[in-house]
Amino acid sequence: MRVPWVAVATFAAIQTVLACWWAAFHPGLFSRDSVQYLSHTMAGPWVSDHSVLYDALLWLSFTTTGDLGAVTFAQTTAMACALTYLAQSLKALGAPRRTTTVVALALPFLPTTGTFTVTFWKDVPFTACAIAVAAACAGLAARRTLTPARLTGLGTLLVLLSLFRPNGFLIVAVTVAVLLVVIKTQRVRLALVGAVAAALPLLLNNLIFPQFGIMPPTKTYVFHTAFADLAVAYRERPELFTEQDRALLASVAPLTRWTEGGTCSTVNPLIWRRDFVWAQADAHTGELLGLWSRLLVAEPALVLDTRLCRGAIAWRVTAEAGTSTYRLSLSPTTDTYVGPHKVPDFPERHLLSLRPLSPGLHLVALTWLTTTLEPRFDWLLWRGALWSYLSYAAVALAALALRNRWVPAVAAIVVGQQLAILANISAQDFRYLASPIFIGVLLVPLLAGACVRPLRRRPAP
Repeated sequence: MRVPWVAVATFAAIQTVLACWWAAFHPGLFSRDSVQYLSHTMAGPWVSDHSVLYDALLWLSFTTTGDLGAVTFAQTTAMACALTYLAQSLKALGAPRRTTTVVALALPFLPTTGTFTVTFWKDVPFTACAIAVAAACAGLAARRTLTPARLTGLGTLLVLLSLFRPNGFLIVAVTVAVLLVVIKTQRVRLALVGAVAAALPLLLNNLIFPQFGIMPPTKTYVFHTAFADLAVAYRERPELFTEQDRALLASVAPLTRWTEGGTCSTVNPLIWRRDFVWAQADAHTGELLGLWSRLLVAEPALVLDTRLCRGAIAWRVTAEAGTSTYRLSLSPTTDTYVGPHKVPDFPERHLLSLRPLSPGLHLVALTWLTTTLEPRFDWLLWRGALWSYLSYAAVALAALALRNRWVPAVAAIVVGQQLAILANISAQDFRYLASPIFIGVLLVPLLAGACVRPLRRRPAP
């Protein structure tokens, strides 16, 4: 058996660079969500509102090593594997070999890749899975066939994808729908695989996990974007609300909170404030959803505009005036970011604090990161919309150049993620559309090759 030395060397190089990021920001960067992951498992109650699989990985790291760095190091390995897999698959499809390899080797040097990979976010393994899905689809396009083994591999990746993010089932559904349009063979099997991958997390969250004491998400967590739609409507069109409607809103939070929280770009000023009472929102969820449904029928354009505004990270190349893209937190401890008593406390909370293994690497990485966080780089390095559009152009032109109708399958996961986020997202966080950035960058050589010179199909390595 021939050893794929180029793939091995590519993986080793990417892993080495990502390991440097890991050492620079050991055990990893974190946010409020990161603290909640560990709070679920250590202080309870364990809730499936994020990702039970990712929460379990943190718990396993702590119980076996006494720390959390094993999770972020595993993330560097997963990302290195995914990027290598996609690079090799694209080369098999016809992308220029040397250029694709160079781009793959350059990606981990970007803070977009490095800092994201070593952050305690469920979005990191989700993104690695999404990249691997694109790679698997590139392999299908290179072979122009869907074998049982390849279908099994694709199905496994789709299952993992859906388990690492609450809206993963929606992304899987859209992705498979796109694949069913592109791929003309074994559609029934592909549809069944997609259905299983999309339904599994819903089954686990609602039927299986509660049997083990892992409770489903609260109603407010599930429907908080609808509540945020109400806040925007109340702020912009208060005349739409009757006295009874206002009384309903006031039973959950002061009307001033609904006004101040009516910012279409994010739900945070509404639901993450002390005067918004989650227990009351849970108790009145049915009434609030009834009000939202009435608003949707009476003023559909208002709801649609709100969703387009909140989902701007998915379609706008640049951030709207007055808004910004949330990239990541550089707070050194949980208290400086989350603050005391914000989540159920636990003795292991101190583990979520920056303890760099190399002060020198930390200084270099932080300086490089700070430079790229400047607003003028936001559209290029931290927003996925540009790279989504570039991905579509790349697969369309490559399909024409190669006379291969399978090529658009490579971008199916990008479509799935872009549409799902556009439909239902809570804030302008770059992590929600991270995978199209990495996929789009690696598709640049394929796009350039399709534009500059004829592409040649090559056998898969």
